[in-house]
Amino acid sequence: MELTPDSIVFWRSGPVTLNATIVFTWVVMAFLVIGSWLVTRRLASGPDMSRGQNLLEVLVTGMRAQIREISQQEAGRYLPFVGTLFLFIAVSNILNIVPGYSPPTGSLSTTAALALCVFIAVPAYGISQQGLGGYLRQYVRPSVFMLPFNIIGEVSRTLALAVRLFGNIMSGTMIVGILLALTPLFFPIVMHALGLLTGLVQAYIFAVLAMVYIASATRVREERVEPSQAPAEGDA
Repeated sequence: MELTPDSIVFWRSGPVTLNATIVFTWVVMAFLVIGSWLVTRRLASGPDMSRGQNLLEVLVTGMRAQIREISQQEAGRYLPFVGTLFLFIAVSNILNIVPGYSPPTGSLSTTAALALCVFIAVPAYGISQQGLGGYLRQYVRPSVFMLPFNIIGEVSRTLALAVRLFGNIMSGTMIVGILLALTPLFFPIVMHALGLLTGLVQAYIFAVLAMVYIASATRVREERVEPSQAPAEGDA
């Protein structure tokens, strides 16, 4: 039983190794790109709408509502990034029902790469929303002595994102493998069903946490503006 797709090597030549993590990551990306192209190439409205388009619109509408609820901002600028994170993780975990497939999210390198994307996106959205000075000021609040603690907090939550997703997917794969060896007929089917549910929940949690971190970096300016509005209302 392989605990991580990193240990499944398909091809190796010198320092270059093609393992299951790389192969199945590209399989998931190809699946998303081709599937999106097939669904959106003939868009329609009303009764002529295809099932694929209907499903995609439900997903996009749901993600927009969740982003708007979490960030209290317009969802359009965050949807491409957060939506892609959710769809990639969800599809990676759902395809686990295919025999021979191993989810790339069971590799720490994949989850670390996803967490690194969030780590870069948070300051990128924060700086674009409130400028470099406004974003950096949050690291010295409420006092300049909090600077090292705020930096440590920024790094630790990125590590937590990577380890949480890796741990949950890897442990699920391990439990299914153990049950498959002990009871090869009934329990693996049940655990696969629970694994699908867990995979979707983990995709949702990862996307929500990413949105929470981005929202916390883009709300600082609003919090700073509110006190300045109080005297104006009092003068009026």
